Amino acid sequence: MLSEAQRVALLDLARRSVVAAVSGFPSPPLPDEALPDACGVFVTIKRHGELRGCLGTLQCREGLGREVARCASDAAREDPRFPPVGTSELPDVSLEVSVLGPLEAIDPRDPHSISIGRHGLVVEQGVRRGLLLPQVATEWGWTIDQFLRQTCVKAGLPPDAWLHGATVSRFEAEVFGE
Repeated sequence: MLSEAQRVALLDLARRSVVAAVSGFPSPPLPDEALPDACGVFVTIKRHGELRGCLGTLQCREGLGREVARCASDAAREDPRFPPVGTSELPDVSLEVSVLGPLEAIDPRDPHSISIGRHGLVVEQGVRRGLLLPQVATEWGWTIDQFLRQTCVKAGLPPDAWLHGATVSRFEAEVFGE
């Protein structure tokens, strides 16, 4: 989906956006590189390999470049799970960009509907929604059942909500990082 030049441009934009947000500088200019449409994007910040922030969107309304810049800035400053990234942390953080493909509703009881490492999940019920990127299940060594349960928990639902009326969708993502 993305060329190497597009990946490099998006990672550079994400890095410059994090630095700008943390340092109080204006948002960086968008890359000159032409970028494809995407269904969504998430930017993950890690420090010494540990999660430090991750925010994104399921709808790229402003174009991929603008959404990467916004999500990178938000991941650094607005992730409610963490305090804002400080300037002293900048040399120690690495960034990862996940460009999402379209959501596809699935029957989570079908064992062939989810492939660990290939699919991310979205679980929704009422006003609650939780999303986990494809790489999360791989990083934690989860089974499909654990992946479904943890996505429910991320949504603030009971772990077995996927068995009791919650809607489950899968997506693929192109994931690349520094």
